[in-house]
Amino acid sequence: MKRQILILYTGGTIGMKSSAQGYAPDDGFEALLDTRLRLQQSPDSIHQLPDYHVVKFSQLIDSSNLMPADWTQIGQTLNDNWNNYDGFIVLHGTDTMAYTASALSFILQGMNKPVIITGSQIPLSELRNDALDNLVTSLILAGNYDIPEICIYFNGRLLRGNRSKKIKSAELDAFDSPNFPWLGQVGIHIDIQKKLLLKPGQPDFNLPHCNPNRVVITPIYPGISARVIDALLDSDEVRALILQSYGVGNPPDKNTAFIASLERAGNNGVVLLNTTQCLQGSVNQGAYATGATLNRIGVTPAADLTLEAAFTKLHFLIGMGDDAATIRKNITRPLCGECSHTD
Repeated sequence: MKRQILILYTGGTIGMKSSAQGYAPDDGFEALLDTRLRLQQSPDSIHQLPDYHVVKFSQLIDSSNLMPADWTQIGQTLNDNWNNYDGFIVLHGTDTMAYTASALSFILQGMNKPVIITGSQIPLSELRNDALDNLVTSLILAGNYDIPEICIYFNGRLLRGNRSKKIKSAELDAFDSPNFPWLGQVGIHIDIQKKLLLKPGQPDFNLPHCNPNRVVITPIYPGISARVIDALLDSDEVRALILQSYGVGNPPDKNTAFIASLERAGNNGVVLLNTTQCLQGSVNQGAYATGATLNRIGVTPAADLTLEAAFTKLHFLIGMGDDAATIRKNITRPLCGECSHTD
């Protein structure tokens, strides 16, 4: 019996068409999708696809306008349909796809079915596009393979969602997972690295309320002022600050006012998390004396969490009601393969 797949169309380039103002959502996307699938597949090959049903959000999300509440909406839709389908595809804009993939991995812990997130750099409505291949392959993956985790599929690469990053703005191979191997590669053959997949679990889904003001981010740059930290933390709503520091986690420790602002924030209960600006590698806070300063004032090193995973995991833990001490303890303890073990 064919698997039943739900395609959740949330927005993004894949469903857009050209307009005088640039690409805009196409109201006829579902009909276009069905037509393209049937026109470009032979009568024999179309039967190799699983059965699918498309659900479209009434308010499509422009990827650059994504809000934390949208993760909960997507998670709720998947949760509501979990027992009715064998797998799921989420069509999403590319700019914030890695954020949504990371967030869903925390929301849908214990999942036992595939959830493949995909999109495109060129809309399906264009004659030359990457949309159809990304979608057809995602259907094949969700319909024929046991992949019990949130993945991004894009341009031949199957990636763990919470390890993924958009690394290119104008190329078709837009996504990679710099600190974790690909879960699969699709070329002439489909090669799934089964040993890397998470084990299927018992669904234990949580849909936390995510206040967009809870988590803030700042890169460290030459000459950064303490005023930057003070301005970011001028609201009592802020519960966590992510630093993007140099190399293996090095701050400007000679900037005493900047360090004092961080220390004051930590003493006031703000979770301070230190990530690296580098695409690859892990935070090793204390490998240099500058980084040891952060150890002294209570900043938590983020190990090899991506910025997207760190940001969404903080939102998830805060939304679940964890206090600062618990968050500091659990932020680098893997929940669903988002980081390497640090214990």
